[in-house]
Amino acid sequence: MKQTNKTCKTDAESAEGSILTKGNGQQSNHGQTQSWIPVMSKLVAIRKLAAQNKTLKFNNLLHLITEELLMECFYTLKRDSAAGIDGVTWDKYQLFSKQLIKQLCEDIQSGRYKPKPARRIYIPKQDGSQRPLNILCIRDKIVQQAVSKVLESIYESDFMGFSYGFRPERNQHQALDALYVALNRRKINWVLDLDITKFFDTVEHDWLIQFLEHRVADKPLLKIITKWLKVGYVDESYQ
Repeated sequence: MKQTNKTCKTDAESAEGSILTKGNGQQSNHGQTQSWIPVMSKLVAIRKLAAQNKTLKFNNLLHLITEELLMECFYTLKRDSAAGIDGVTWDKYQLFSKQLIKQLCEDIQSGRYKPKPARRIYIPKQDGSQRPLNILCIRDKIVQQAVSKVLESIYESDFMGFSYGFRPERNQHQALDALYVALNRRKINWVLDLDITKFFDTVEHDWLIQFLEHRVADKPLLKIITKWLKVGYVDESYQ
């Protein structure tokens, strides 16, 4: 049994059963150094503050994007993932990772960081249609992972225990396991399955930034997120 992350629980999320899963979470195997400990401590401190005060706005978050955090995020990326528009693979980046991470951190802190457009490819679906897939450059994946860790420390405590989508250490396999347990332990009359069509293609960017501004007051960090929303992609089918 896995207890949920809420102190005040509803019947629906009092506990989540789980059987063995086929998890595919990426974990760093390069060894976390002593320099990583202060970064982690700061993220934990932010999470505690966010849980204690649901209206607290956080400023000066950009300084948390350190070389140590960026390096840690680099090693969580999939080694065999496709290259972005610059053609740089994980293996190629690793050859000069120390220098590249140092330069990347300096660009972020100085405001010089500029993301590259994504490389768009298409994956065939069972119904005959094609699903667009945007592939980012390694450097942009690293920065997005780092910013995600900072934002997770603020928002994670707000999620309900039965929420699995896009959360750390949780995946679709665990969600299916929880559903399996619920179906076998409770009397269930129906299951609702729904999806938002092309959500990431149609989400209102201005509203998204306004939503973040409820808890995040760090303008440089919000500026980086805005750059990602506006950078666009290069469609390979037209090349």
